[in-house]
Amino acid sequence: MQQSTRNKAMPDASIASSAGHVQAFAGGIAVSEAVANQAAEWLTLLMSGEASEDDRQRWQQWRMEHADHERAWQHIETIIGRLKIMEPHAAYKTLSPYTRREGLHSPDRRKAIVMLLWAGAAGASGLLASRTPAWQQMVADYHSDTGTQRTITLDDGTVITLNTASAINVHFSHQQRLVRLVAGEVLITTGHATSDARPFLVETAEGRIRALGTRFAVRQQPDGSSRVAVLESAVEITLEQAPSHRLPAGQSATFTRNSLIINSLQDSDTAWTKGQIIADQMRLGDFATELSRYRPGLIRCNPAVADLRFSGVFPLEDTDRILATLPSVLPVRILLRTRYWVTIDTVS
Repeated sequence: MQQSTRNKAMPDASIASSAGHVQAFAGGIAVSEAVANQAAEWLTLLMSGEASEDDRQRWQQWRMEHADHERAWQHIETIIGRLKIMEPHAAYKTLSPYTRREGLHSPDRRKAIVMLLWAGAAGASGLLASRTPAWQQMVADYHSDTGTQRTITLDDGTVITLNTASAINVHFSHQQRLVRLVAGEVLITTGHATSDARPFLVETAEGRIRALGTRFAVRQQPDGSSRVAVLESAVEITLEQAPSHRLPAGQSATFTRNSLIINSLQDSDTAWTKGQIIADQMRLGDFATELSRYRPGLIRCNPAVADLRFSGVFPLEDTDRILATLPSVLPVRILLRTRYWVTIDTVS
């Protein structure tokens, strides 16, 4: 792979939030989660001691691009002062996703401290950290870290495998067995206890899925939709603003709160359960987004190559190897600022 220390572009700003998306608040005024995350990334870079003069100029330009950017940055500076973080490099060792010291690279710890910054130590700043997706994922009943999978068995014998960066809450009552998918993706094999007549339900942000004695996968997608793939038996999907629909084995469905699209089950729907990503004429930009789910840090794709398409089966056990393979199948190069900051760029 080719390395570069000049590739330090930050994510483009995104002010609008998707339907049902929970916003953060800085100074009592709502800002999007994207803006909050961008501010946190800039903080990480500036505290690293590796920021160049060009980085600082682009940081100032980002602040001036939108009032929400400046508001978010002013908020984070206020919290830094309140927490008395006087030594940038010491703060960096705690906050940075790039540090390699054992223990400091814990995704949970990093999330917790970043959320502490945004929460204003005691929430006095007005940021509702406890309502953000990152916080909800961290405090969920069960969750998995980036790049890992976790399998649990519930009291009724149901087996759930959580894919990378996934989280669920479990609520069993006398009336029902309910699993709330907070983030990510799960594979569920329901228990077969004949004495348990309670319905087994999976709830996403867009609707509910009732298991009909089955094995199925559910994903909460970042675009404000959910996806379910049925491997055995069937499920019943109930939306807020549409009739219920029975989905049999061999089919998958993508749904929002008021619409549902049925497709045939694809190998790519459950490839993660075999430790794979399957690309079938997939856009490179979409592939980079998918790969980033399994790798700590940032993977960015230059818009000039984002529409390139390719096919292949890639083992998830080694994301470095996946990145190294891309230049052999596409006219691209891989630039690494660090292992945790990667750009898929043009050749020239």
